[in-house]
Amino acid sequence: MDLSYILNELGEERDSYFNAVSPPIVQTSNFTFKTVADFRRALNNEYDAMLYSRGQNPTLTILRQKLAALDGAEDALVFSSGMAAISVPILALLKQGDHVIAVDNPYSWTIKLFNNLLAKFGISTTFVDGTRVENIQNALRSNTKLIYLESPNTFSYELQDLKAIAAIAKQRGIITMADNSYCTPLYQQPIALGVDLVAQSATKYIGGHSDVVAGVLTGSKALIQQIFNHEFMNIGPALSPHSAWLLIRGLRTLPLRLQRSFESTKTIIAWLKQQPQINEVLWPFDENFKQTELAHRQMQGCGGLFSFTLKNSSLQKIETFCNNLKHILMAVSWGGHESLVTPSLAGIKAADYGINNPRHQLIRMYIGLEDPDYLIKDLEQSLKLFPF
Repeated sequence: MDLSYILNELGEERDSYFNAVSPPIVQTSNFTFKTVADFRRALNNEYDAMLYSRGQNPTLTILRQKLAALDGAEDALVFSSGMAAISVPILALLKQGDHVIAVDNPYSWTIKLFNNLLAKFGISTTFVDGTRVENIQNALRSNTKLIYLESPNTFSYELQDLKAIAAIAKQRGIITMADNSYCTPLYQQPIALGVDLVAQSATKYIGGHSDVVAGVLTGSKALIQQIFNHEFMNIGPALSPHSAWLLIRGLRTLPLRLQRSFESTKTIIAWLKQQPQINEVLWPFDENFKQTELAHRQMQGCGGLFSFTLKNSSLQKIETFCNNLKHILMAVSWGGHESLVTPSLAGIKAADYGINNPRHQLIRMYIGLEDPDYLIKDLEQSLKLFPF
């Protein structure tokens, strides 16, 4: 299916809404029925009916069709946050006594999901270094029901061989799920590589304007319908029609924004690597990245998120560098129009900073839509505080 068709036409039955170019926001909680028989059918099958916007809504249906097509999936669900798109399917598919294999260092709230919430229900998790397929194989148990992947992760960018791991899982009837927030469907298609379920934070590149929080899950119709009919409807993590409309708007420019961010990132990383104050740059498409061959094999692009470290990285030095930036904002997330910096040490107490802990030294940067020279000047003026 052509990308331009997906982004600009798929699901948009303009004849049904006055031939408007932009679809309407169907801001309703409820839908009416002319007959009891129609009402009964909707009550018996909310997956295929417009009954109540906690389940289905016309604006969300347009978005779901586009997101499923982008991922090469049969169906999609949209959620009120990226974390809901991860938590709800996992709760739907697992039961007491089940075992999960998860890769090391996923998103922080994903770690809490496995360690805290699932543990309360008697579901155990083994975290492994997913950069080696054999580590996944060695962690398998007779009760392993899910392999959870995040490729790459969003601070140190470890990748997993999605195709190889999916093949192992399929041989044993184990479900695979991958967080694809870093790449989006434009730069990586886990379903085409054999992964069963793909989650994303739509807050990031899909929204693209830092004004909506949302999540998306794609997969087979059978799995999506199973999740919808039980935990999705029970927990109620519905996305509002207005938020769905904002995501449809964001999809229109997704290829342009991703490409701009990708190209600007190349320029800025090339400049950073020439600066004497910089110790290391971590980015999957960098020639020195330890898994760059795998990155190029299963990713079509790399987006604008990378990390770097300063030489002699004391806590004070990292904080001073970040505090002195004038135009690059300090915040979480990524994927919007604005460039951001997130020091890893912001997530720990100052007293716990480890001078020999490489992860504590990471400064994550997202490159937005500003001119690269504008961002380089900001980085340069802050790096000048530490002359060599």
